[in-house]
Amino acid sequence: MRQLRSGTIVLLVCLLALALLPLVAEKYYIQFFTKMMIMAIFAMSLDLLVGYTGLVSLGHAAFFGLAGYVLAFAAPQYQAANLWLSLPLAMACSGLLALVIGALVLRTSGIYFIMVTLAFAQMVFFVFHDTKIGGGADGVYVYAKPVAAIAGWEPFTLESHTHFYFVVLALLALVYAALRMLLASLFGRVIVGIRVNEQRMRSLGYRTFRYKLACFVIAGALAGMAGYFAAAQFGFVSPETLGWHESGGVLMMVILGGMGTLHGAILGAFAMMLLELGFQGLPAVGGVDIGKHWQLLMGGFIVCAVLLLPHGLLDLGRLASRLRRKPKEARDG
Repeated sequence: MRQLRSGTIVLLVCLLALALLPLVAEKYYIQFFTKMMIMAIFAMSLDLLVGYTGLVSLGHAAFFGLAGYVLAFAAPQYQAANLWLSLPLAMACSGLLALVIGALVLRTSGIYFIMVTLAFAQMVFFVFHDTKIGGGADGVYVYAKPVAAIAGWEPFTLESHTHFYFVVLALLALVYAALRMLLASLFGRVIVGIRVNEQRMRSLGYRTFRYKLACFVIAGALAGMAGYFAAAQFGFVSPETLGWHESGGVLMMVILGGMGTLHGAILGAFAMMLLELGFQGLPAVGGVDIGKHWQLLMGGFIVCAVLLLPHGLLDLGRLASRLRRKPKEARDG
């Protein structure tokens, strides 16, 4: 109970800090933190599969990238799409793709599931890369950010980087709260049981395939939400957003933060992007441009983190609390 209360306080403090950030930060950092929050939503959607259901997918970026293309297609040429119509459409298309792929891949398990999800994602990638559907390898532009007009009234404008930031922050909090409620329900307990022992859950009468498929569709739709706002923020969609490296990157975020915890997925997304920014900004030493080789440093950091912190960066909090308890136990003893 004490740990739960402490965790809630930390989350509220972080939420407050994010809410106050636009008051003190410049435009670049506001946009950078917006991107981090979008990736945090993406990471939470994958963590629902990997950390809670035990389904390691290497094709999750297919749903992320597809939503961006849907936004580009839904917008009239050189004009803005309507947010209230295009966002549900993008999430529905990503969820539908997840339903089709999930109905096939969930009949496999283990390494076969990983490889089949990768194969389907690459199929989607080549559909957009090798055809003119979405501009081919060059991608397609989103010339204007979606408008949030309701009968002529516009409560906010995504053209403002501050408004865009607060909309994404609200969605991050909403997705986190919704997933927490989902995981606290019977549905959440069942999918966790499937991860631990699917045969036992099946023997108890649960139709595990339906639960896994529902989880796959929910995760796909949430990844679509993240992909939609990523496309809206940068105004460009390319086949690279559908590729396996995008799936691998978000999987590393989940692992780095700590699988099976929503706040771990958020922490992993923030930490990885901040590290990327920090490593890229390193100066040249002895004629060697260290910042240019930031991926080598990132890889080394992730390897060390996995070896030293098997439960992700969340282990740092556990280690700190353990170190605080030891002096207290020594005094009491």
